[in-house]
Amino acid sequence: MSRYPCPIRWADLDAQGHLNNAAYVDYLQEARVHFLLAGPPALQALLSTGVLVVGHQVEYLQPVTFTTRTLDIDLWVDSVGGSRFGLGYELFDGATLIGRARTALVPFDLATDSLRRLTGEERALLSAALAPAEPLRPVPDVRWNGGDHVYPLRIRWSDLDSYGHANNVKYYDYIQEARIALMTASLGWPAEDGAANVWLVVRQDLDYRKPLDFREAPYEVGTVISQLGNRSITLAAEIRDRPSGTVYASARTILVGRAPLTDDQRMALGPWLR
Repeated sequence: MSRYPCPIRWADLDAQGHLNNAAYVDYLQEARVHFLLAGPPALQALLSTGVLVVGHQVEYLQPVTFTTRTLDIDLWVDSVGGSRFGLGYELFDGATLIGRARTALVPFDLATDSLRRLTGEERALLSAALAPAEPLRPVPDVRWNGGDHVYPLRIRWSDLDSYGHANNVKYYDYIQEARIALMTASLGWPAEDGAANVWLVVRQDLDYRKPLDFREAPYEVGTVISQLGNRSITLAAEIRDRPSGTVYASARTILVGRAPLTDDQRMALGPWLR
């Protein structure tokens, strides 16, 4: 198991003064890059020859406020297959477990712009760090046909990673912007009653289907609500290109509010319920 001490940046906080949900994914990436670079040359080479994130599962257990101490991220290899491997994480603020996560990755050949299988050496090195843990229960996927909230998505030049695609962390930003737009349009955020604005992300899964390239024309994010609970909202979203119909990623997000949903809020959110 590898442990990575990750500092918090002030800019990582959201409007509620907590560590933003997308920042957790950024920290997972930092721990993952540290793990690969600290390993043998064959694992270090994965970063330069190409490795793609194809899925994240993130469970948020405790909100975190700004601190000058580092968060500790424990990382291990959770699974190894022929053409993909999985990493597991636990995030700690001091002795408090604040999050759990899983990441699925595949090796990628940048020279041929195609996926490839793990080499025998790569599999052996990853298997040496194998420590499978109890899996996170997946949030069910949702399918819908129209009637969703549509948010125009523009990729920023600064969103690109060293491979020239939108970095996997940025997808969480994109899903978040679309979610905030839906909630603002439906519930009138920001409300005068501050407590009505407090919604915490407790779980977020994201599946990456295709790399997002930079372009001036916007993509779009379609979002629906798949379930309304007493104090919870489950949403589904997809990042897509309307002209071609290509879907680049799909996500499921569970929010929990400080107060129960009112009848007015349920009515306002109803048009997006699928």
